[in-house]
Amino acid sequence: MEIRQFYQQLAYFQEKFGILAEQYDGTLHPSTELETIIDEYSTFVTREDYRKIWIEAVHQAPLELLHKIEKLRSSSALCVEIMEKYRALKLLKGASERTDYFHNIEACIEKEFGSFHVTADSKVVMVGSGSFPMTPLLIAKRTGARVTGIDIDEEAIELGRRVIDRLGDGLDITLEQVTLEQLAATRDATHIIFSSTIPNKYELLDQLHPITQEQVVVAMRYGDQLKSLFNYPMREVDEHKWRLVQNVIQPSHVFDIALYQHAVSQADNLRRSE
Repeated sequence: MEIRQFYQQLAYFQEKFGILAEQYDGTLHPSTELETIIDEYSTFVTREDYRKIWIEAVHQAPLELLHKIEKLRSSSALCVEIMEKYRALKLLKGASERTDYFHNIEACIEKEFGSFHVTADSKVVMVGSGSFPMTPLLIAKRTGARVTGIDIDEEAIELGRRVIDRLGDGLDITLEQVTLEQLAATRDATHIIFSSTIPNKYELLDQLHPITQEQVVVAMRYGDQLKSLFNYPMREVDEHKWRLVQNVIQPSHVFDIALYQHAVSQADNLRRSE
C-alpha cells in the first residue's frame, strides 16, 4: 500500500463512521454494516505492514495526519459506543452474537493487569463501562471480585444494567452514572481501568491521586502510532504522583495497557524503613 492509498482508506473510514453514527435511532436497523466497518477498522489499525506506511506518512506530512487522526479517533469512538448499544439490544432481543472487534477486546481483557492479579478480595472500578459491560462481567465472573462501572452516557448505563441482569446473575457488579470523584468505591478500589476511548483519561488519573489508596493499580488502555487512530495515546504523568510499573504491549490487539501505581517519595521510603 502507498501513502496515497493509506489516506484513501482513512477517508473511507471517516465517511462511513459519519454516516453510520447519524443512522443510529435506538433500533437494530443499521447494526450489521456498522459491525462490519468496526471489524475492518480493528484489522486496519493492527496490521504490521500498515505500520510502515504510518511511519512514512508521519515523516512526510505530520500535521495533515494529526488532523485526520483526531477526526477518526473521535468518530470511531462514537461508533464503538453505538455498536455496544446494538450488541446490548441484540442480547435483550435474544439475538446476540460476537463480532471480531468484541472477540479482540475480550482477548485484551485477559491480560489487563499483567502481573497484578485480580482476586475475589479485589475492588475494581471500570471507567467507561459502556452499554455492553464486557470487562465488569468477565472480571466478576472469573475472579468473584466486586466491580463498579461508571459511564457518563445515561442510555449506556440503562442498557448496561439490563445486560448485567441477563448475564451477571449472582455477580457483584454495579453500574453508576457518576464521576470518579463522586463514586465512593473509588477510595477503596484496588484496581481501576480506563477505557481507551476516554479523551481526558490522563486528567482523570491526575485527579485520582489524592483520593485513592496507595496500593491501587490503574490500568490505562491506550494506543500509540497506528493504534492511535482508534485509541487515545499514552501520555507523560506527574512523576511525583504516578509511576509506570508495567507496559503490556499487544501487537495483534486493538489497544495496549499501561499500568500505574502511586509514586513513592523518599520520605515514604524513610518512614517504611523506620
